[in-house]
Amino acid sequence: MTGGAAMVAIQSAIGFARRGLRVIFFAATGPIAPELRDNSVETICLGQPDITTASSPLAFVGVATWNGLARDKLSELLDTLDPRDSVVHLHSWAKVLSPAIGRAFAGREIPVVATLHDFFWVCPNGGFFVYPAGETCHRVPQSLDCLRTNCDQRSHARKLWRSARHWLLDHASGLKDVCRHAITLSATQERVARPWLPPAMRLHRVDNPIDIQDRGVADKTEPGPFLFVGRLAPEKGARLFCEAARAIGARARIVGDGPLRDELQRDFPEHDFAGWKSAAEVTHEMRAARALVFPSVLYEGQPLTVYEALANGCPVIASDAGAAVEAIEQDRNGFCFRSGDNASLARAMTQLADDARARSMARTAHEIYWRRPLTLDRHLDGVMAVYRAAMIAEAGIAV
Repeated sequence: MTGGAAMVAIQSAIGFARRGLRVIFFAATGPIAPELRDNSVETICLGQPDITTASSPLAFVGVATWNGLARDKLSELLDTLDPRDSVVHLHSWAKVLSPAIGRAFAGREIPVVATLHDFFWVCPNGGFFVYPAGETCHRVPQSLDCLRTNCDQRSHARKLWRSARHWLLDHASGLKDVCRHAITLSATQERVARPWLPPAMRLHRVDNPIDIQDRGVADKTEPGPFLFVGRLAPEKGARLFCEAARAIGARARIVGDGPLRDELQRDFPEHDFAGWKSAAEVTHEMRAARALVFPSVLYEGQPLTVYEALANGCPVIASDAGAAVEAIEQDRNGFCFRSGDNASLARAMTQLADDARARSMARTAHEIYWRRPLTLDRHLDGVMAVYRAAMIAEAGIAV
C-alpha cells in the first residue's frame, strides 16, 4: 500500500491502537505495512492485484469498476461488529475497493466516516483537472460537456471508464448515502467539492498529521537556492519555476523526477537537477534552501510538502490554485502568487532575494508552524471528535 491516503490511514490506525482501541485495517491490495501488526492492529488484506500487478489491464478494470469480493468480505467483517461501539473510517475506494463496498453497508446502523483525500467522490478523474491541456476543470461532473472532455492523463477511454464507475458510485452503490460524515483537509477542498456532495453529508475539518521533529532553524548565514520538490510533470509547475528563476537570475534546485526531467534539464542547463531524494535528504534540502517554491496548478487538498518546509524554517512561495495558500501568512512566512503567472512568481521570488530578509522569514516560518504543529495526537483528537459526532447522529448514544 502506497500513497498519501495510505500513509495517513496507517499512522492513524497505529495511533488509535496505541490509545487502547481495537483497530481493524481492511485493504484490497497489499503489501500490508509490517508496523501495523507490530502495533496490534488487526489486518485483513484480500491480496487482490492493482494496476501494476494485474494479469491483464482488462482483469483489473473489472475489479476496480465493481469489486464484488471486497463488498462480500467487508460485509462479513461488518457482521461481526457491534454498531453501538464501532465506526467505519473509509480512506480510499478508488484504486481497487471500488464503489461496490457501499452495498456492504446497506441496512446497517454502523456509522461510516470518510476522509476526502482526493476528489474522486465528486469528479471522475479525481482532480478537477484537464491533464492534456494543463488546466483546471470547471465543468459539471458527469455532464455531457464533462464526458466529451478528454481530461485523463492517459486516454479518453480511461476517462470514459472512470465516468462509468462514477455513475455506479452515484446510482448503484449507495456509498454516498451511507457516508453521512466526511473529513476534509482544507477550505479550498470544501469550496471545490461541496456543491457536488450530498447536502446531508456533514463536513468536518481535520488536518492530516506530519511526522516531523522540531530541529530548530538552520543556520542560514548564506541562504541557499530556491527549491522545488515534487514530480516533474506539467501540473506541478516545474517549468514555471525554472522560467521564473531564470528571469530573475536566481539559483534554482529541483528535487524530484518525472516525465519532464530530460526536457527541463535540456532547456535550463543553468539550474541544478538533483533527482529523487529520500525523505531525510529532502529535509536537508529544505533546511538549506532560501525558500520552497510550490507552483502546482492543481487543487491540492493539503500539500504536506509546504508544511514540512515551514516546520524546517523554510519560507514558502505558493500558487493560489490550491490549499497551499492557507498555510501562508503573506510577507511573514512566505508569499502567494497567481497560479500559472510567470511574472507574479518572479516578483514573489525577488522579495526573498535579499539574504537578511530570507533569514528573518525563515525564523518566522519556523515560529508560526510550531505554535500549532500538525501532530499525530492533534489529528487523532480531531478524528475522534468526528467519530463521536457520527455515532451520536447514527444511534443517538453518548460516547
